[in-house]
Amino acid sequence: MIRIGLAEHPEEHVAFAPSPLLECALSLHVLLGPKHHALHHDWLRRMRTEFDPALRRELDAFAFVFRGHLVDLFLPSARDEPETFEAEVGRMRAHPPEVALPALARPLDDHGGTGRVDPSLVAKRGGGDLVADPRAFLEALATFLERYWVEAFAAEWDTIEPVLDRAVVESGRRLASEGIWAVLGRLPAHCRVDAERRTLVVDLPHDHAIRVDADNPLVLVPSVFVWPHLRVNCDPPWPTAIVYTASSIAQGAEPRIPPAELLRMLRAVADDTRLRILQLVAQRPRTTQELAPLVGLSTAGLSKSLRRLAEAGLVTARREGYYVVYTLAPARIDVLADALGRFLEDD
Repeated sequence: MIRIGLAEHPEEHVAFAPSPLLECALSLHVLLGPKHHALHHDWLRRMRTEFDPALRRELDAFAFVFRGHLVDLFLPSARDEPETFEAEVGRMRAHPPEVALPALARPLDDHGGTGRVDPSLVAKRGGGDLVADPRAFLEALATFLERYWVEAFAAEWDTIEPVLDRAVVESGRRLASEGIWAVLGRLPAHCRVDAERRTLVVDLPHDHAIRVDADNPLVLVPSVFVWPHLRVNCDPPWPTAIVYTASSIAQGAEPRIPPAELLRMLRAVADDTRLRILQLVAQRPRTTQELAPLVGLSTAGLSKSLRRLAEAGLVTARREGYYVVYTLAPARIDVLADALGRFLEDD
């Protein structure tokens, strides 16, 4: 389990950084495991006809770099200015061998963040050239990525970049209006926000506790090709980073709501009193005792309306001693809007 603690006013210590180099590397991970990436099958089918066989043979030589664990040297920095692919590759090339070797060898040898490299094990698994001459291996890898970018991925990035930019704008607006915890609450289900302890908990098989502050900012990287995974780095000297699926891609991967369930949700909100209840609990969690006078209902009438909303999944309830507190389920609201849009677009 990874615990990421944030300092006071954490908004100042979070950076959003879409990365052309990282997205390029993640697309190679998809190419190497097409059966595990159903959401990208249209792209994969195009690549089967467009991908140069000689380039594919080069990819096979570097497969261990992309197949499993995210190689940390592909991560973007927390700097304010966005970087081009060329700038990111140049920064990657500049890493000295003693920094690049542990990062490149880690998918083969070490997932504990110790930085230790067993040369015999790395060589046995296909990384012999990496151990013998890490600088030459890094240069060859950078050259391969540049060729792949020009021949196969630059046009895809032109399509992807607006999607990632919209994801950043959406998160930025939420950050400005609701604070960092609302942004982090939009991450996948195995990321849990503990606002009281100012901690983000990520359920992954990697036991680590780190602190995010001015000296160690958190880099949030929206991605298209990371789906269905969440990638987390918490090991120096690389930035503390979470690579997550952009919201529009995540919503596209969600199962469609059957028409009967969509109708039930629409009926739940098709009432001015229930809409007023949703508006009130959207402002903050509220008890039944607080809601009843605000909407002008008896306790029995309010309970009936709340039950209708809860059955549709639009509000959730929790007991706090004597009181029952109701909270809006924002993800379900998003699903309702998305499902209605999809229904209207269907032939």
